[in-house]
Amino acid sequence: MRQKMNMNQKWAFSKEATEVPETMPQKWYWVNLPHSWNAIDGQDGGNDYYRGTCYYAKEIEKSELPEAEQYYLEFCGVNSSAEVYVNGNLMAHHDGGYSTWRVNITEKLEKKNLIVVAVDNSANDRVYPQNADFTFYGGIYRDVNLIAVGKSHFDLDYYGGSGVQVTPEVKGQNATVEVETYLTNARPEQSLVYTILEKDGTVVETKKVSATETKVTFGIPQVHLWNGKKDPYLYTAKVELLTGEEVLDDVSARFGCRSFEIDPEKGFILNGESYPLRGVSRHQDRWGIGNALLPEHHKEDMELILEMGATTIRLAHYQHDAYFYDLCDEAGMVVWAEIPYISKHMPGGRENTISQMKELVLQNYNHPSIVVWGLSNEITMSGDSDEDLRENHNLLNDMVHKMDKTRQTSIAVVSMCDIHDPYIQIPDVVSYNHYFGWYGGDVSMNGPWLDKFHEEFPNIPIGVSEYGCEALNWHSSDPKQGDYTEEYQAYYHEELIKQLFTRPYLWATHVWNMFDFGADARNEGGENGQNHKGLVTFDRKYKKDSFYAYKAWLSDDPFVHICGKRYVDRVENITKITVYSNLSEVELFVNGKSLGRQKSEEHFFYFQVPNEGESTLEAVAGECRDESRIRKVAETNEDYVLKEKGAILNWFDVTSPEGYFSLNDKVGDIIANEEGKALFAGMMKQMTSGGAAGMKLEMSDKMMEMINGFTILRMVNMMGMMSDMQSAEKTVITKEMLLELNAKLNQIKK
Repeated sequence: MRQKMNMNQKWAFSKEATEVPETMPQKWYWVNLPHSWNAIDGQDGGNDYYRGTCYYAKEIEKSELPEAEQYYLEFCGVNSSAEVYVNGNLMAHHDGGYSTWRVNITEKLEKKNLIVVAVDNSANDRVYPQNADFTFYGGIYRDVNLIAVGKSHFDLDYYGGSGVQVTPEVKGQNATVEVETYLTNARPEQSLVYTILEKDGTVVETKKVSATETKVTFGIPQVHLWNGKKDPYLYTAKVELLTGEEVLDDVSARFGCRSFEIDPEKGFILNGESYPLRGVSRHQDRWGIGNALLPEHHKEDMELILEMGATTIRLAHYQHDAYFYDLCDEAGMVVWAEIPYISKHMPGGRENTISQMKELVLQNYNHPSIVVWGLSNEITMSGDSDEDLRENHNLLNDMVHKMDKTRQTSIAVVSMCDIHDPYIQIPDVVSYNHYFGWYGGDVSMNGPWLDKFHEEFPNIPIGVSEYGCEALNWHSSDPKQGDYTEEYQAYYHEELIKQLFTRPYLWATHVWNMFDFGADARNEGGENGQNHKGLVTFDRKYKKDSFYAYKAWLSDDPFVHICGKRYVDRVENITKITVYSNLSEVELFVNGKSLGRQKSEEHFFYFQVPNEGESTLEAVAGECRDESRIRKVAETNEDYVLKEKGAILNWFDVTSPEGYFSLNDKVGDIIANEEGKALFAGMMKQMTSGGAAGMKLEMSDKMMEMINGFTILRMVNMMGMMSDMQSAEKTVITKEMLLELNAKLNQIKK
């Protein structure tokens, strides 16, 4: 019988070693898995986290292993390339940091064994991802197991698959379930016992066949459907390999019976009924531990997503931990699963996109939560698609449809990509990453843009794969685009909710992001090394106000929430207080005195509140109550005002004479002026040609259209950050350069 041993404990680790040791190292650090060497330097900014080869070593005694004929090491996540050595012998090489893979170590095992894993997350041009807005944490950051099996066993070698594939098909009130197995060294006299079990373990049906019969079909009358969050019912398929009555090996897989359709006019349909997909994207990392998550971390993430009321999760931008897909099945989440084919197409990376896609599909085929396989994300970031990129996408699309005839394919398209680009026609469904209202443009542009796409391509299901804006603990009663305040983020999401959730043709919408996450190249918002677009902070300790905006629209659990709890000190005599609730009526009290009741079908309630001395606020909706407080102050609390950490220049350091331009003016306003346009053109020529700023960024018409809403200062900061993401070389933009540019702008009348 198969036995699995966890191997997470007591590995020796070295960042300084340069070669595979011949004996167990005595001076390396001891670590337990999961582990990442970038848990701190991958989150603190500077784009200087260590990327290179590190070594892990562990001794195992064969006498301590279960008795078996074959031994496999199973790695559930090693970023991003790895080589495994047993007693000095190279046993395997693997490229791809987010999937499970295994290596048969049987032949080289001795009485005492030294296992060494060389892990490399350095930059290259063949393994994805290489250019992206997140940290590529190095390490063995998921479980390592030893699997002991007999010579005849369910397959362990083919792209990390489980050896069993379950394909249910709903037909009216019934379902057919095809169970296919994959065997290694099976013999004709051996047999297979297939069993379908209910959720409570009751046997639905059992079939015993020859081991040569690796595909069996069952019928389930009056099938209990997997029906999303309403009823995520799971069956189990179990298969045993026998010689006579002796069980040699067994595998099992949970599965759900459901049908779905993605309609370009009606959106997502589950089991014949409309089921709007409104949810979030998720990055897997955490503050202080990187990607080295424990089960309780995954569980907490799911609990927060469920509290918000989401019906869907885009698991971006790579394969997530198998446990999290299990949680999605159990919770009834509808999932978009994808590979890290992202930002920049690499001609040398085609083989890696194929292997990562095979691993993603084969390892996760049985999860009923998954409905689409994502081919790529923002792959045309640097410009239009080319022939090699389109060929790569066609290859992946065709391969996925051959491997899985039950699901559809999707891509996440960068906002600037022309809707007529031919690569958009390749997958079954399309979603766009739009940031109108944050990266240029205005929040009001989102809905009309989608309407335009839908009008021109009425037969292509369109969704929104990313939208969001950043917020930290900064505050303002007059929030503005780009100020990183919690108040602007709340306003942004209020507007996006009203635009997106009222367009039923959108097949899915995914907020970017559920949680703040590590992006070491970022240097904005006053806390470098992170992307702060999360509805929840990186440490999962604080739910930003925008979290409750979604809860008001999506959750059925009654609640009321007063926004701005961290914004106590206010200078104005009358201040706006926003309240969110999924109930239809809210009453607000100030120091016990009612300001009246409001009704809102949009779940957002706005009160004008007198601000005198110290005030206690209480919002009441049905049986729900929430409290907050405000305090009248004479001057703005400087703790609420953004100060960029390590910024070359902050907005308040810029001289802005009345009636003249400065770095704090928007690009669109400056280039509308002939003198301003000439000055801006000269600056852009220097920056995009890799001049003094050291940047080689392509500025397409679509990119320029997007940045017209940026101030010059914010645009320069963003371009520097983008350049850092694309290169290990630091950009060189000095304070003196910016002040010289500002002085020239100060001479131009508005």
